[in-house]
Amino acid sequence: MQTKPYRIGTRGSPLALAQAHETRNRLMAAHDLAAEMFEIVVLSTRGDRITDRALVAIGGKGLFTEEIEQQLLSGALDFAVHSSKDMPTALPEGLTLSTFLPRADPRDAFIGRTVKNLADLPKGAIVGSASLRRQALIRRLRPDIEVVIFRGSVQTRLTKLAEGAVDGTFLAYAGLSRLGLQHVATEILDPKEFIPAPAQGAICIEQRIDDERISALLAPVNDRDTYDAVACERGFLAALDGSCRTPIAGHAVLDGDAIHFSGLILTPDGEKAHDITVEGPRADAATLGRAAGETLRGRAGPRFFEDWS
Repeated sequence: MQTKPYRIGTRGSPLALAQAHETRNRLMAAHDLAAEMFEIVVLSTRGDRITDRALVAIGGKGLFTEEIEQQLLSGALDFAVHSSKDMPTALPEGLTLSTFLPRADPRDAFIGRTVKNLADLPKGAIVGSASLRRQALIRRLRPDIEVVIFRGSVQTRLTKLAEGAVDGTFLAYAGLSRLGLQHVATEILDPKEFIPAPAQGAICIEQRIDDERISALLAPVNDRDTYDAVACERGFLAALDGSCRTPIAGHAVLDGDAIHFSGLILTPDGEKAHDITVEGPRADAATLGRAAGETLRGRAGPRFFEDWS
């Protein structure tokens, strides 16, 4: 019987902590355990410490996970909680994403300072975003407005917006909801027009592959619907070698035993794009996503991807 607290690794932002607490609460309920049986261990990552540059300029998504994964591999942590969309497709040897909590609303939210909708922004307005995907989609939909890099925690970005640094910004609606801030969203974007990031809105749990004790602990809180949808979206991402250097969007929707997937790749300026819509058996979710990615890679040609770098 476990006598020491399970050690949960997480970043220290308010959103990351909210996700860690949600995970702890679900595990407490699933196993009838007291809060004292879980220790939330906050770690600072390089991605958290460097906020004045685009992720593409400092190394990409792994900057939010490296320090946490090192502690996980060393045994200092029992498992780690992440935003699934922040996870690289290639994990360190010995680690796996075994568990996904029920997915929240995956759509993007626009927060306007003086207007409610992206379409209502005047020509020359300034919109801030940390996401290369959002930047490319904004440029595709509104080439007449200026897009700037806008990093920091949710609260930091909302403060900068209120102070007039930009006229509008975009955040994941799921993150706003987890922080009790859904009311600040002035427009929820249609996922057919503004396709979300692969795995957006899903909390994942990373563990050591060979740790059967932790596998047994986590199994009851794994949501199969989320697991399958994210497997499709991450398969798409993996086929395209997706990272923070690549504007990639992908969204899977389950329908009984079937899965429907929409994917999109863009150049950072939003001027060139290729999209795909496929469906297939839910049991083949990861394979379906990967095949969709390979199809788009072939359709776009090598120069399309070279231009990203």
